[in-house]
Formats: sequence, C-alpha cells, structure tokens
Amino acid sequence: MASHPFQNFAVKFRSGETVFVEGEVGATMYVVHSGRVQLYREVDGQRRSVGIMEKGDFFGEMSILEGLPRTLSSEAVEDCELIEINSSTFDKMIRSNIEIAIRMLRKLCIRLRETERKLSESGVVTARESVAAPSPAARTAVSAGARLEIEGESAAFGLVSSETLIGRYDPVTELRPDIDLTDLDLKRTVSRRHARVVRQNEAWAILEEIGALNGTFVNSTRLVPGQPQPIVDGDRVSLGMVSLVFRL
Repeated sequence: MASHPFQNFAVKFRSGETVFVEGEVGATMYVVHSGRVQLYREVDGQRRSVGIMEKGDFFGEMSILEGLPRTLSSEAVEDCELIEINSSTFDKMIRSNIEIAIRMLRKLCIRLRETERKLSESGVVTARESVAAPSPAARTAVSAGARLEIEGESAAFGLVSSETLIGRYDPVTELRPDIDLTDLDLKRTVSRRHARVVRQNEAWAILEEIGALNGTFVNSTRLVPGQPQPIVDGDRVSLGMVSLVFRL
C-alpha cells in the first residue's frame, strides 16, 4: 500500500546530487516530500543560493506552465524524496492540495509586482499603487500592549497594526508573514499563511486563512476557515502544534 497519494511519482536524490541545471529544457516540476533542496544560479562563476526548499515546497513549475528552459539549478542538500509532476499529473496534484495552488498563484502575483516595479523604475507608470509591506513582528520580551505570548516562554510577538498575518516564511513566494513561526514550528505544522489577527475598534479576533492545513484553535475550539473568532485576554491560540496566549 502506498505511503502517500503520489508514491508512484516519488524520486529519491542523495545529498549533493543534482536535480536539474539552469538552461536545460524540462517538462516536470517537483514537490518536496522529505529532505531539503537548494536552488541556485551561477553568477560570474560563483554559486548564488536563491533558497532552500523543504517539505511542501514546490519548484520548477515554469517548465509545466510555460515550457521554458530552467532558470535555476537545484541540488539536494540532504537525502530527499521528491514528487515529480508532469503535465498529465499536474491537475491531480492541484485538486488534492489546494494550498499548493494558492501558493503558486501568490508566486505568480509576486512576479507580476516585480515586473511592475521594474517598469516604474524605468519611467513607465502602472495602474497599481505601490504599498509598502509592513515590517515583521519581532519575537521580543514585549510586556505591554496587545501581543501573542509564546506558551512557556517570556517572549512574545507584538500586535502593532490592525491586521497581522501569522505563518511561516515561504521560500517559494519569498513572502514572510508579519509573525514568522518558522523557528518555533520545528515539525512544520503551521502553514505558510495560516491565520490572521484583526482589530476593530477595541475588539480583537482571529481568523484562519483559506488553505491552512493543520487547523487553528481558540481554547480547543477549531475555527472555520475565513470566519473571525473573537479573542480576549488569556485566550489560548493554537496553530498546528504551536501554542500562543493572547494578551492585552
């Protein structure tokens, strides 16, 4: 019996083994099932790391979407198992894991914004307004104001704006949430975009992002994705296996 739905498409790479090289024409993309893969490019004879792909991350998708030559090289940094996806299995993958589809759309949006930025810098005006991204909330010894305390620790994440995104850094889209739980979530149970804390007047609420996989709980009650749940001082908020406490 297969250990996961795409077992028949799994390929294994040893640490240091090349997955593909920049410039080659490919017809497959990959999803990391276990281990880690480094993406890099050669610049003036030097290897420049672009990012590290880990479980749940995908790469090489442009070969399926546009049939373009590889723009990066990839290498296993440890023994890993990848799901190799060609055009005939692409639809099945998207239907079975909505988070991959959502993240792929976000990645394409980022590329569009980057193109618009370059056009603006060259003097071409675009219709989209440029909005500065909020700075990530720091994990510090916050003692006053609204915050999410790390259960069992003295540190906390300050909630300094009316809307705060919680999740993990996404090397695929290069997006970092306002509260980055990457260092706390060693088992990778928190989705890249997992939940959002919002403030309306003096009231606070949390809502789970569409596509989050492992659930968001307030005092053991699981949230319905997209529906705000009011939170008050002392409420325990769990995202995957990470537990936080809301404080005012």
